[in-house]
Amino acid sequence: MIISFEVENFRSINERQEVSFVASSLKDCEEGIVETDAFNERRLLPALLFYGSNAAGKTNLIKALSAMIDTVLLSQARGLPGAKINARSPFMLDPSAKERPTVFELNFIIDEVRYNYGFAIHETEVAEEWLYSYPRGTQRKLFEREGMDFSFGRNLKGQNVAISELTRENSLFLSAAAQNRHEQLSAISDFFDAIQIETSLSMSGFAAERRIKDEHHWVIDDEVISFLTGINTGIVGYRTKSVEIPEESRKLTKKLNLAFHSVIKEIDKDAEYPVEDEEVKSIELEHQGLEGEKAHFPIHLESAGTLRLLSALPKVLGALKTGGIVAVDELDLSLHTQAAEKLLKMFCSKRYNPHGAQLLATTHDTNLLESACLRRDQVWFVSKDQNGATEIYPLTDIRTRSSDNIEKGYLQGRFGATPF
Repeated sequence: MIISFEVENFRSINERQEVSFVASSLKDCEEGIVETDAFNERRLLPALLFYGSNAAGKTNLIKALSAMIDTVLLSQARGLPGAKINARSPFMLDPSAKERPTVFELNFIIDEVRYNYGFAIHETEVAEEWLYSYPRGTQRKLFEREGMDFSFGRNLKGQNVAISELTRENSLFLSAAAQNRHEQLSAISDFFDAIQIETSLSMSGFAAERRIKDEHHWVIDDEVISFLTGINTGIVGYRTKSVEIPEESRKLTKKLNLAFHSVIKEIDKDAEYPVEDEEVKSIELEHQGLEGEKAHFPIHLESAGTLRLLSALPKVLGALKTGGIVAVDELDLSLHTQAAEKLLKMFCSKRYNPHGAQLLATTHDTNLLESACLRRDQVWFVSKDQNGATEIYPLTDIRTRSSDNIEKGYLQGRFGATPF
């Protein structure tokens, strides 16, 4: 579970901004509160919603979390010596930002132990990196790093010095440790790997079908179908169809694959030759027709909202099953309010979310502000200050009452973060 996430000097974010899942003392709906003994406040929120005008920086918040994850997972394995660190994207409206590091920091819980991990990066080098644990509330240093100087706590076992010698100036020690199967630190890396990011990109029928193939091996989970049925899409099932590829098409594909593979080999000598399919599969979604008859529609005939749900629901439902974390940019994109609210309610319900899964989502859907399951400390706003920098703040920074109409107040501009 995430306790808090902080980011500084990244894209439209200049000064450090913090997002917190810690529940306040408000007497709002208690249904979804997650209890934990891992830190003093002991109560975490299952979902946060972020509101704000276009270009205020909502998407950059999601990108910041994604950039941190990618750096943890890939900086050692995919980076090249001396190359630019991909997560480095300083605030462009302040000339001094180029000289300051970009900083990411996450407080989180694994197996009822709190951890604090973060790093500061320049263009081609890691300036700082640190990891602390807090068993029984007491801080323990696992490691600290300044440039290429490493310091290890006595509670971090393993080949720490050897791995530090393999770590490059532009890669994270945590990334190198995970690549070298460091037993303790691999659990930290696995936590980052399990965070699911769902972007706001619209989904074509081809892209949705490709994702079902690549990530789910042509299987649509029964719970996904049940959700789609429950929000009255008319979908009650699905089937796959196979079509044999003509010989001429297979020959052409083989030639293209050979040409493509020869180029890729120059970049990555270990790249594998793509396997050629002898047949093409497609997905057809089953609808309830008149007089009990079933009709099957090709996936590209479905609405944009249905296609996005087909894409996002496996991540969302998977998180609910395992207690995972999902970040969704524009939760309401192509979705009816009731569909978006149903997803929110699932995270805020002990019945659907018994393991403390968490949702971090940006949205423009103000109807969700009046949802009975949404606490005031779950509402956050994103705006830009007079210098064009993103500011992120919770509704709880503003005096409100439980009886207030939060949607009306937001649209009237009482809380800021509006387009006017």
